[in-house]
Amino acid sequence: MTTQQPEPDRTPRANQILAEPATVEACQADYAQAADVRQNLAAQEARQHR
Repeated sequence: MTTQQPEPDRTPRANQILAEPATVEACQADYAQAADVRQNLAAQEARQHR
């Protein structure tokens, strides 16, 4: 006998990204916080193109 899994909760929820205004300051903060990510990505791409 197989146990049936409960149906996942598919209730719509507010999107946090869309709920916040896109201000220049918020975009600058996001960009600054992702500097290490861009640096790692650039290093990975450089290794692929050797």
